[in-house]
Amino acid sequence: MNTHKTYRSALILGAKPLHRLTAAVGVASLGLFAGQAHAQESVEERLSALEQQLAEVEPHAKGEQGFSFNTYARSGLLLNSDGKSAPGGPYLTPAGSVGGAVGRLGNEPDTYLEAILNYKTVADNGTKAHYRLMIADATTSSNDWTADDGALNVRQAYVQFSNLASFTGIFEDASIWAGKRFDRDLDFDIHWLDSDIVFLGGTGAGIYDVTFSESVTSNFSFYGRSFLDFPSDPTTTDGTSDTDNLILTANNYFGNVEWLISGMSAADNDERIVNGVMEAADTGVHTMLAYHGDSFFGLSDGSFKVALLHGQGLGAEVKNIGADGNLHEDAASTRIAAYGTTRLGDSWRIAPAIMAETSKDRYVEGDEYQWLTFNTRLANELGANFEMQYEASWQVMDLQTEGYEGRGDVDGDYARFTIAPTFKPQVGGFWNRPEIRVFATYSTWDDELNRYDGGDALGQEDFGGSQWTFGTQMEVWF
Repeated sequence: MNTHKTYRSALILGAKPLHRLTAAVGVASLGLFAGQAHAQESVEERLSALEQQLAEVEPHAKGEQGFSFNTYARSGLLLNSDGKSAPGGPYLTPAGSVGGAVGRLGNEPDTYLEAILNYKTVADNGTKAHYRLMIADATTSSNDWTADDGALNVRQAYVQFSNLASFTGIFEDASIWAGKRFDRDLDFDIHWLDSDIVFLGGTGAGIYDVTFSESVTSNFSFYGRSFLDFPSDPTTTDGTSDTDNLILTANNYFGNVEWLISGMSAADNDERIVNGVMEAADTGVHTMLAYHGDSFFGLSDGSFKVALLHGQGLGAEVKNIGADGNLHEDAASTRIAAYGTTRLGDSWRIAPAIMAETSKDRYVEGDEYQWLTFNTRLANELGANFEMQYEASWQVMDLQTEGYEGRGDVDGDYARFTIAPTFKPQVGGFWNRPEIRVFATYSTWDDELNRYDGGDALGQEDFGGSQWTFGTQMEVWF
């Protein structure tokens, strides 16, 4: 057998199968490339769909769109040494009638809650809308059903627009609002005193964050507050009247400095009869100069705020702007406030506060109200979930009422000290909530303060010049 010829014949005969194999490999390669292109296209489609889904979810995750819920609530028992409910509250003293708070830790006998519902949307052009509804309730009853003595109320209901697509220039970052609300920036308080430095709320409209430069912005608002029926000129039809206090406000920021100026007018309020005479104010002015510090008075970590407030006429209620219609036409008040928070060490925190006010001709010509409160809260962190909290308050007052609403003149002081073992999910700051506390409080005051008003707590016959109180309380916000 010719091996060479046989081998050559095999090669010739195998040429066709080899050609077909090569062609098959080529077709397969083209199919593979086509499959890869198709797979690549599918991946890109899936990535595009995923990005679109993320774009839809992201505003919800950031809280820019959809429903959300916020709350503040407290609830607790305040008992005296006989096991009975005890009078209490941050405004327990005679000075409390004109805004002189004495502190809240171990001094609150109520259940109070705020339920805040928010709905946010973002338009196709990027404009954001925010609707807020705030419902609040308060009671001093310890029962589970308190509809008969509760105070359910709608405190806020408003709409705010921001990132408006058509706003440019100094209004590019501005937001507008209308409805019933607390002013966004005039609602800052000393929480442990339960006292606002300044507060503005009512029904109206406004614009926030008008930006003149990187460090200069302004807010402008127009509020109305209603004064209920009041005794007025008897020559009117029924001897009663009512009016609205209209408040125009400009709140200006220059870096950390805040300057507020407000003017107000309440038509016919000068017909109000206060203490038998018609001398109530129908106009007023209010101003505040404040500084918001980024450290604890420049000495260490923390923060502080300090404010000087002054008002005349209807503006003489310097804390709750425009809320008091009984103010005398010559009323004048000045208030100072300062507070802050800082650490004294790895496990100790301190939050001191001071507030003082003086006013003349407040309700009656010749009256004079003066008071000063010093308060501090101290916390010692003893574990991941436990700390000891302490609070001390001292208030001195000199109130010359000229017989307004039958009140007596008083001159004296009040002091209180509270110790409160406190549990929380995580220690670490005065603003960490929720908290569960038990507490014991000792209060003492000059007997003279009992003569201010027989209807208030210190005027009660069985409420002497000092007392021990005990209780428990929860507090939460988010």
